[in-house]
Amino acid sequence: MRRRISWLVVATTSTVVVSFVIPLCLLVRAMAEDRAMAATDQEARNVAILVSTLSDDPQLPGLVEDLDRRGTPSTSVLMPDHTVLGAEAAMRGDPEVRRAARGEGFQVVDGAGGRVLLPVVTEAGTAVVRSSVTPGQLHHGVTAAWTSIIGLGVLLLALALVVAARLGRRVSEPVRNVAAVAHRLREGDLQARAEVAGPEETQELARALNGLADRTVDLLAAERASVADLSHRLRTPVTALRLDAEAVADPELSARLSEHIGTLQRSIDAIVKEARRPVRTDLSASGDAAAAVRDRVRFWSPLAEDQDRPLKVSLPDHAVPVPVADDDLADLVDVLVDNVFAHTPEGTPFDIDLRVVDGDAVLVVADAGPGTAPGAPGERVGTTGLGLDIARRTARGCGGGLLVGPGHPAGTRVEVRLPLLRG
Repeated sequence: MRRRISWLVVATTSTVVVSFVIPLCLLVRAMAEDRAMAATDQEARNVAILVSTLSDDPQLPGLVEDLDRRGTPSTSVLMPDHTVLGAEAAMRGDPEVRRAARGEGFQVVDGAGGRVLLPVVTEAGTAVVRSSVTPGQLHHGVTAAWTSIIGLGVLLLALALVVAARLGRRVSEPVRNVAAVAHRLREGDLQARAEVAGPEETQELARALNGLADRTVDLLAAERASVADLSHRLRTPVTALRLDAEAVADPELSARLSEHIGTLQRSIDAIVKEARRPVRTDLSASGDAAAAVRDRVRFWSPLAEDQDRPLKVSLPDHAVPVPVADDDLADLVDVLVDNVFAHTPEGTPFDIDLRVVDGDAVLVVADAGPGTAPGAPGERVGTTGLGLDIARRTARGCGGGLLVGPGHPAGTRVEVRLPLLRG
């Protein structure tokens, strides 16, 4: 916007300046020619008066030569007897002189300069007085005047450009500030608000954006309150179902119902947890995958020891930066490890491996449990696969992915790929 305003002002100003500069330059040239020709005409008339009054005086040649030696203009006289007074002996064959000798006085301005020819009638006949200036004398001072005028025009254009830049900045900066706040809101900073400043239209835009942000915060607060209430409402009937399942006389049926109720409980917890997660910064988020995995391994290790689960961990010694927030990385690891604890018997060994492969951070959680359900890749026996779906969305949100397949030689292998942050 600022560049367009600057170009518009410069184009408008240049049009106005050129509209004045060109006629002014032509006027200066015409005035210089008029001034030079007026001086030439005056000198020709002065010499004509001398010739008409002193045509027979022997002092006349000296007077004419004195006038001619002054420099500008150059004056010569062709007497009736064809003698030339002055420096220009070529007057005898000049067509303009012959024309003036017939009694016509005139001025000529052309590429050779300017000339004034006056006929003077004496007792001996008609004499011709010619005063002339060269092209340089005719346009004396024009170049300097043009330089000054063009320089003034350029200065005006420069001033217009400066004014346009300041004006454009005053118009564009408030819009840029509003855009910056919009980007912050998009990245999850719901506390960002635009300053109501600048032109009236920009102020209206800022007020509208602030109103939208306030409305978004209100809607999120209402949604989280509803989810919290939903969590409390669901826990009561699930608890009642668990108590009823424990009261069933058939042990096999009771165990199967308890397993289904446990799966339902975990699904409800996962849904509520996902719905209540705060808004993340998708574009500028970053985290250390190695540090996150190392921290969550320390959290889960006591439970693994309590259940006699052999745990093998392989992590790099250096940081592994990925475009995922630390909290999201922790949740992703928790989902994968919890998936092992929830769907494999106690004592089942599992491995956690993190390495860098082809520019990606690859996290693998593999166990020796019962494996995935037949014909349903990615879903374990007795689960809806909701936790893995949450992990998959986290990985895909930054350009990565999640794959679930059979382990070697048995069990389940979950592989998560996250792109590395560059530089």
